Amino acid sequence: MADTTGRHADGDGGRGAGGDGDAIRTFPFPADLAVAGVGMQIGSMGTDRTWHAEAPLHRVHRIDFHVVMLFDGPVRHMVDFAEYEAAAGDVLWIRPGQVHRFSRSSEYRGTVLTMQPGFLPRATVEATGLYRYDLPPLLRPGPAQRAALRAALAQLRREYEDTETLPPNLHTAVLRHALTAFLLRLAHLAAGSAQASRSHGDTTFTRFREAVEKGFTANHSVSAYADALGYSRRTLVRAVRAATGETPKGFIDKRVVLEAKRLLAHTDLPIGRVGAAVGFPDTANFSKFFQLRTGQTPVAFRAELR
Repeated sequence: MADTTGRHADGDGGRGAGGDGDAIRTFPFPADLAVAGVGMQIGSMGTDRTWHAEAPLHRVHRIDFHVVMLFDGPVRHMVDFAEYEAAAGDVLWIRPGQVHRFSRSSEYRGTVLTMQPGFLPRATVEATGLYRYDLPPLLRPGPAQRAALRAALAQLRREYEDTETLPPNLHTAVLRHALTAFLLRLAHLAAGSAQASRSHGDTTFTRFREAVEKGFTANHSVSAYADALGYSRRTLVRAVRAATGETPKGFIDKRVVLEAKRLLAHTDLPIGRVGAAVGFPDTANFSKFFQLRTGQTPVAFRAELR
């Protein structure tokens, strides 16, 4: 990965592109670094440049693409306010929209894969659970799983680097197949159980999750989501419970709280504007909602982190 030694530590971090502190800085997929026409990159952390040169790696920033890191040594990494301790052979999967931060004290060694949303067809996205935000980012494969993941990743890297033996359209097609094979193994590991695997393919929950991701800043109503998706409220409750163990309302509220935490921690927006950004035009209602679900007021949460 590009320079994880601190060279970019003085970047603007949680500030917007204009540096006004009103947004978490978001980095798009670095297409200029990828093989032409291919929506993915793969390389070695610390040697190959597979990241934005201006990214403030040691400050919180948001990405709008997938990152999968398979580590050769211990690493500490923050994703959405949780600190993860990864060991050699562990995998960290960061999804679009999540905020994260590299550790200054960790040496990042291993392989890093980045994927642009839209590179894989819809069926593959469903089968591999690319947007299963309910699954933990840190995965700990056993010896056999780790060996299989490394072999699949090595094959993907060989195909990625081989730009001579196939015309561009076939090269891209082969890459999609190799990437799918790796992601299916990763998804099986992430699912963790037969029940999670069954939920993984639940179209009802998938559609609900996608609708919430698009609309949670304005729509907090379970009935409204059910109506828009063409399901009964009872059907939606069953699907969400099977997939996550919680209610649809709990799922929505969890997403709202996460975004509010991101904005409180990494921007200078006033509390009222944070509330408005997640669907609460009234500051008092937002503060009450936030405290009920976190045990802290928005002011106290921000002060504790800073």
